[in-house]
Amino acid sequence: MKNTKIIFATKNKGKLKEIKKIMSDKYEILSIEDAGIDIEIIEDGKTFEENALKKACSVMRQCNEIVLADDSGLEIDYLDKAPGIYSARYMGENTPYEVKNKKILELLEGVEEDKRTARFVCVIAASIPDYGTVTVRETIEGIIGYDIKGVNGFGYDPIFYLPERKKTTAELSMDEKNEISHRGKALRKMKKKLNDIMEKSL
Repeated sequence: MKNTKIIFATKNKGKLKEIKKIMSDKYEILSIEDAGIDIEIIEDGKTFEENALKKACSVMRQCNEIVLADDSGLEIDYLDKAPGIYSARYMGENTPYEVKNKKILELLEGVEEDKRTARFVCVIAASIPDYGTVTVRETIEGIIGYDIKGVNGFGYDPIFYLPERKKTTAELSMDEKNEISHRGKALRKMKKKLNDIMEKSL
């Protein structure tokens, strides 16, 4: 089973680093760029699950390999769970996250801590040739902090504060983050499901 090839439908290098840290002991993880796949996928689903499945299935049809895709985002309760599934495209897809993070802090200016609750959501979908699809969902709960803090991680990590750790997710080491993050938990759950599927197919 070692070195079974998996293509992860992402071009995000930070995300790929996290994925390899958790899965590369069992699987050879390639990005779509590594695999030479050039495909534009419109993420028009209404849920994280729909978007992740669309990405995984679209890429699998191009390569006939096992493909994983994730759709993840930040849900802020005070903003009616925005940006949610639009997290990557919030304020425009090419808007730097520093600008997005500043905007969110502005929108929550003066809001008390108990109303700043938020969570990161990660759904990972697998599209497996001659098998079908599998999805898993995980979350991590926290609050939106009051400042941009930390240089590790990416995206909204510098404003996502974990009261029990007294740190943002951008202040955690990669090992700490992978242990508790939405994506880390979802990757471990998907890895277990894939291991089970592979063992049954041998």
